[in-house]
Amino acid sequence: MSQVSLEEENAESEPRGRRPVRSFVLRGGRLTDGQKRALKELWPQYGIPDREGELDFCALFGNEHPVIMEIGFGNGDATWRMAAQQPEKNFLGVEVHQPGVGHLLLKLESNGITNVRVACADAVELLRGRVPDASLEGVRIYFPDPWPKKRHHKRRIIQRDFIELLAEKMQHGAILHMATDWEAYAEFMLEVMRDSRQFENLSPHGGTYPRPEWRPQTRYEKRGERLGHRVHDLVFRRAA
Repeated sequence: MSQVSLEEENAESEPRGRRPVRSFVLRGGRLTDGQKRALKELWPQYGIPDREGELDFCALFGNEHPVIMEIGFGNGDATWRMAAQQPEKNFLGVEVHQPGVGHLLLKLESNGITNVRVACADAVELLRGRVPDASLEGVRIYFPDPWPKKRHHKRRIIQRDFIELLAEKMQHGAILHMATDWEAYAEFMLEVMRDSRQFENLSPHGGTYPRPEWRPQTRYEKRGERLGHRVHDLVFRRAA
């Protein structure tokens, strides 16, 4: 996932209150010709315009199927595969990295997938300003930036305030699924979630959860496993 901060490494030296700490860095990246074409020609079909006002999911997708939001989808390989496997659900993908957005649009086109819409936006701002309360059946956050340095932990997207925001936007019984290959971040996530009364851990042991069948393994994940990186899945249900 590349929901990582527009802030630079020395942002801590900025006077407090000048700009908010974000969970993403807008990294550069060269767009291929195909990605440029996708952003120009396919965005009107799959993209969500950047404007004010709550989203109408029924109008956006053309049906009343449940909506799952994926935050920071990277290059979208997991996104389009999940959407293809679950045509009875709608997927709202959020990513700030344009090459990744372009890559996903091409995959949606080549595989004839119609149940995905894409927002090139800050996920927190999108949730606060445009996603209706109690409208999401699920939220998926795969391999967020771990911000391993202690002084950068405040930039991690999984924070108490963010979990409270998710709870507002998720239906009762909705599933929050997170995954990371950083053990320290998995422990951090569990600590944050233990403090939440709005979610219950579906792991019988109160820890991590076996990889659910709905999450495809990506090339990034497989490469990490070859390097000895264990992937930690965390699955929680929005409590009533």
